[in-house]
Amino acid sequence: MSAPCTLHLAVLGLLFVSAYPMKVFTSKELEALNGTDVRLKCTFSSESPLGEDITVSWQYRHLQEEKTENVFYYHREPYPPPPGRFNSRAFWDGNLNRGDASIMLRNVQEMDNGTYLCQVKNPPDVHGQMGEIMLRVVNKAKFSEIHILMLIIGIGSAFIILLVLAIVLFRYYRNRNERSTPVSNLECTEKLTEKRHFRWSGLLSLFRGQKGPIRWTGEPGLKIIVFFI
Repeated sequence: MSAPCTLHLAVLGLLFVSAYPMKVFTSKELEALNGTDVRLKCTFSSESPLGEDITVSWQYRHLQEEKTENVFYYHREPYPPPPGRFNSRAFWDGNLNRGDASIMLRNVQEMDNGTYLCQVKNPPDVHGQMGEIMLRVVNKAKFSEIHILMLIIGIGSAFIILLVLAIVLFRYYRNRNERSTPVSNLECTEKLTEKRHFRWSGLLSLFRGQKGPIRWTGEPGLKIIVFFI
């Protein structure tokens, strides 16, 4: 093969590699509560099959400084963080087979504020931008717009449920009262009629064994004479 052909193939190879760079995805901003553990999520997509030479490196850049500091390194296995602020605090929490290169940072402090850089290389996919995460550590957790919206929806749902329950109970007791009132009046009328009938029946049965007129006074000024033959 001549030299010009070899040069052309090399140029085409470089163009092919640059056309399919490594793609790294991260959440641009992340807020964590002081003293808690936070997961720095980093995922990637590679056009080449995953090989044994794949590497993951995490670096830290301070807010007011341009220099970077090594946080974590992975090559076939996770390596302990170098001596420094991240020693015994940064741990592997990813799965390369699933395109996950995340790490866990424990007990975050305000001094951990800054930018965290995630770089994944899977030869020949070694080109591409690094993923960046701007970490901000706060002393108190504040409500985001999503939390406020969820709170409003929760209060509104609870109000609607209570309103429907009140309407159902109101209709239930109203129907119950409407059904019980006529029945009660009817029962009272029947009991009063039975009581009067019992009085007259008892009086007549008492007087049937006697002869001659019997005078009975029911009310003042009212006299009734009953003759039995």
